[in-house]
Amino acid sequence: MPISLTKKPWTVMVYMAGDNSLDPEGVQDLKEMKKVGSTDKLNIVAQFDRAAGHVARRYYLRKGGIVTGDAVGSLGAVNTGDPKCLSDFIQWGVKNYPADHYLLVLWNHGQGWDDTDIYAGERHRNLRRLATGPIRHALFHTPVRRSLEQAGSDQRTRAILLDDNAKDFLDNLEMKKVVAGMAKLLKRKLDILGMDACLMSMAEVGYQIRDSADYTVGSEQTEPGEGWPYHTILGALAKNPAMTPRDLSALIVNKYLASYGNADGVTQSACDLSKAGALALAVAELAAALSASLSESASRQRILAVRNQVQSYEVPDNIDLVDFCSLLAKAGADAATTTACQHVVQAVKSAYVMAQGYKGGDMKHSNGLAIYFPLRSVSPLYAGLDFSKKTGWEAFLKAYLNVIRSR
Repeated sequence: MPISLTKKPWTVMVYMAGDNSLDPEGVQDLKEMKKVGSTDKLNIVAQFDRAAGHVARRYYLRKGGIVTGDAVGSLGAVNTGDPKCLSDFIQWGVKNYPADHYLLVLWNHGQGWDDTDIYAGERHRNLRRLATGPIRHALFHTPVRRSLEQAGSDQRTRAILLDDNAKDFLDNLEMKKVVAGMAKLLKRKLDILGMDACLMSMAEVGYQIRDSADYTVGSEQTEPGEGWPYHTILGALAKNPAMTPRDLSALIVNKYLASYGNADGVTQSACDLSKAGALALAVAELAAALSASLSESASRQRILAVRNQVQSYEVPDNIDLVDFCSLLAKAGADAATTTACQHVVQAVKSAYVMAQGYKGGDMKHSNGLAIYFPLRSVSPLYAGLDFSKKTGWEAFLKAYLNVIRSR
């Protein structure tokens, strides 16, 4: 098995959960990576789990030749939604391909906070054969009884790395643990967590991993099936392996946007997680101000009007945070809310979001960071996130929706 124990400036690790509708795109992305290939300054490794009829393999990608020629290990059938599977890949990559800097890419479908758990119905049918005990994944490892209740209702969950064969996915609590485990292995934070997946540039996601990674790259909106342009991203890194993690994060955004030309409905952003704490404090101030204003009819109507016109995404319960605050301030919000909105906008645009862009007029009010603002009810899963606990955003959402429904 080709290994590279000599420490290089960069190792790029791409974890590809392709046991779903994205299998063909995964093959193409591996070919893109091979257009550049590993160099004496850059390791490019991947784990690709394919759709039914194929086995999962690990690759050390070199320039030219066929993809199968770069396979360095066959894993058989795996569950890419299991955090242990991702952790094993990370440990393998760090051990065999040491580097000064690491970019870990999670490649797959991504679900926003209000995206349906597409496996719930199937779990519901299967779980009826089980009376007690936990299953490996049923919405944050809930017991079977509660899973049955949730599967039969309209519960939704945020997730990434969907595995159609295993009927599994990685949720935010699991992602936090896996990235924390990588930071422990490295004895420092992961340089960049890239999410080549839909709907992952959310305040909630970044805050969840703030203590274990320096930067994230992701999209507020869904991503086209082609995903990241790996040949242009890796080509630039191969030419300049001295690139800093901050510079590479921004470069990914720029290369991604450039690759889609005049396409519509495309977003991408890079975020500095060292600013996540300040952002959370600003959102907490906003949540408190908005909650205090709910007793005023004019304030309630103002929030409702803004919510109805704010920039939203494929999952309509995800909204652009800066656009929401800007519209509130322009609509004549009270002094406390206006001040809080200004603090949020400053925290996002001047610090947290360090590079961002969009393609298409329908995305023109995107500013790089989405937040959860449901139209009807708050998911019970939201309370489990660090962001929810820190900011009081869930309390505001519940209070607001309760007031709106009662009138």
